[in-house]
Amino acid sequence: MTTPAIPAHHRTAHQATGWDRAAILALGAAACALSYDALQQMAVAIHVRGFLTYLFPLVIDGFIAYGVRALLVLRTAPFRARLYVWTLFGTATTASIWANALHALRLNQQVTSDGLYLGDATVGVLSTIAPLALAGAVHLHILITRETTTEAPEQPAGDSEAKRRGGRPPDASLEDLVEIGRAAAAEQGELSRAIVKKAARDQGLGMAGERLTEVMKILRAEAKAASETS
Repeated sequence: MTTPAIPAHHRTAHQATGWDRAAILALGAAACALSYDALQQMAVAIHVRGFLTYLFPLVIDGFIAYGVRALLVLRTAPFRARLYVWTLFGTATTASIWANALHALRLNQQVTSDGLYLGDATVGVLSTIAPLALAGAVHLHILITRETTTEAPEQPAGDSEAKRRGGRPPDASLEDLVEIGRAAAAEQGELSRAIVKKAARDQGLGMAGERLTEVMKILRAEAKAASETS
């Protein structure tokens, strides 16, 4: 039986680079600029005054961008909280898509050039790419940032039996993570996902979102059982 080594930080096999993040940010910025231009003109059309027309796109597309973040952060929250966030996100996305499409259709109906002319349906569909690309770029950036910062424990060089395919060592077992979370919750006097995840990372252990959810279910069940018996 081999002696476990002290866990250490380990980079994932497919580590995102600065170029990956720059590409996503560039795509998001381009999508935001295209949608911003259409929404700013729509603000003028609905008689928003002066420089306030430049705030109108920020309100709509800002809700889309941060709505993606909120949906990921609150994915394990109570149903009512998730429904509220989904409602805000859906409303903002629908408003942005509708406004972009309406803007494109109205301009398309005024075209008198002899050059390339697209039908209203085609113009309307293509105009929705910008707001959808903005939401997609934000989502990709969050996922890449989360996945590439996950850390995994190192194993002894000679212990080839615990290792994953490709030589990457596995994360800690569910039992070990539950024990770490239990100790951290007792020390902090409260139980939360942030406390458990930080405790695991402090020991150099990786823990993906699904595994963290499993650990929290076990710990919350234990806490509930303890409160009922006390």
